[in-house]
Amino acid sequence: MINPIIAQKISKGEPIIIELGCGNSKPKGSIGIDIIALEGVDIVANTEEGLSFIPDNSVDIISSRHFLEHVRNYELLIKEIHRVLKPTGLHKAIVPYFSNPHYYSDYTHKNTFGLYSFDYFATPETQLRRRVPTFYNDIRFDIIKRNLNFKSQFYIRNMLKRFPKFIFNISNYWKELYEESFSYTFPCSEIYFEMRPKK
Repeated sequence: MINPIIAQKISKGEPIIIELGCGNSKPKGSIGIDIIALEGVDIVANTEEGLSFIPDNSVDIISSRHFLEHVRNYELLIKEIHRVLKPTGLHKAIVPYFSNPHYYSDYTHKNTFGLYSFDYFATPETQLRRRVPTFYNDIRFDIIKRNLNFKSQFYIRNMLKRFPKFIFNISNYWKELYEESFSYTFPCSEIYFEMRPKK
């Protein structure tokens, strides 16, 4: 059954912007989805069971910040994101990078992420030079952007991390070089992805 909030936006022809795992905050104009009924949550749902309350090809943007690492049934959710996005829709995700020293402190984290994590769902044209198998599933995304984010909560360390952030995001070559050779020397905090479903 379609969620009433989403059904109303569809009937009015309004853009549908979803924030998965929004917690207490969400971007203005978005529909917040979380498993707990917090202040910023519009739809309380267990995304481990999919997004059956959202119709096919209806969503303009799905975004999440530090959410996908908590999902056990990760492949199902990625397939559901692909299903509900419009052909022109966008999936934007920020996830912790696997060498983030704080990643392992959180017992609720279930998945790790690196440069190639979404290449298993990517079109050949948008995969990186190091190829990964894509025969595990039948959905494809065009990966538009992937950026490494180096940061610290401590001011001086954060300033110092601007240099590796600039250098290693110059090109895909430098990103792959970083992951293969420097990921534990200069730990990355998180990685940002943008992708569009191939329908």
